[in-house]
Amino acid sequence: MAATSSLCQTLIHKRSLRFLVPNTNFLPNFLSNPTFSLINRSNNKNFAKPFCTPISASMGSPSFKSEEARVPPALPLPTPPLTKFKIALCQLSVTTDKEKNIARAKKAIEDAAQQGAQLVLLPEIWNSPYSNDSFPQYAEDIDAGFDASPSTRMLSELAKSLQITIIGGSIPERSGDKLYNTCCVFGTNGELLAKHRKIHLFDIDIPGQMTFKESNTLTAGENPTIVDTAVGRIGIGICYDIRFQELAAIYAARGAHLLCYPGAFNMTTGPLHWELLQRARAADCQLYVATCSPARDCGSSYVAWGHSTLVGPFGEVLATTEHDETTVLGEIDYSLVELRRTYLPFQKQRRGDLYKLVDIQRLNSTAGH
Repeated sequence: MAATSSLCQTLIHKRSLRFLVPNTNFLPNFLSNPTFSLINRSNNKNFAKPFCTPISASMGSPSFKSEEARVPPALPLPTPPLTKFKIALCQLSVTTDKEKNIARAKKAIEDAAQQGAQLVLLPEIWNSPYSNDSFPQYAEDIDAGFDASPSTRMLSELAKSLQITIIGGSIPERSGDKLYNTCCVFGTNGELLAKHRKIHLFDIDIPGQMTFKESNTLTAGENPTIVDTAVGRIGIGICYDIRFQELAAIYAARGAHLLCYPGAFNMTTGPLHWELLQRARAADCQLYVATCSPARDCGSSYVAWGHSTLVGPFGEVLATTEHDETTVLGEIDYSLVELRRTYLPFQKQRRGDLYKLVDIQRLNSTAGH
């Protein structure tokens, strides 16, 4: 079981915040007390100084029309059912044996719940090898019921018996003559709360390094997915979806507390972008971001980077791991979301007079009423 020790936590904070303050004794208190921040750039003095001017003084001019930068206007952050809870990121080894993959996931979820996790996140494509050849072979018809989908049957039964919320990574889904890369979310009563089909398909060609085209077999999903659960409002994306900050911004404007991205970045893009994108989405939206990767198998045709991670609303890495099979446990505290937004209120400082983010789905929905 992977856990972030206090020493490792401090080292992570030092790494991610070293450009802010030179006094390392200051760092452990920084994230819990955000009333101090950037160095005084005006005279280049390297000392921490209060940056929290009164909110009224930090707001932009009414002519900036900050509330119009989101169309429709952003929803207020809802009060979550609970403030603090444990999340488990189950970084699973994936084989060519679907039954073994399901049994392995079941054991990992049970172990996580035994250690107090109220939310469990699985990897992208955890019941199948990640390949265009495998997707049709391992695909399940989720809408046809549990007899046709042993993977989701297991997730539903565990969510109910363990009284936890499960974000079931993703599996290949068959619907009619189409295949999707699909994430199912199950509530504490075992009910299927939401189904997210990967919106942005992974089609890349980096000569000599990585070529993969999901569109050779998969169909892109058509809807953003945000779901209210027993552990808060969660926006769902799958792997490549994390590269599109517009999707994360839509989830934030819909009142998400947490974004979850099951993903399988590879050995080319993983070292460069995996953590970078997670921290960027968290910092952009001032909310939590959780990712879960398959464990690395250097003998497979597609080698995953691993490094499942939990990132806080200030862009800080809270818990992570390397590439082996393991479970990462982390704590989420939603009170920090409001705290970060209070002391760094850029959500209310946007220039609606200059740019807008339009949520087409919400806009069409409201137009019909």
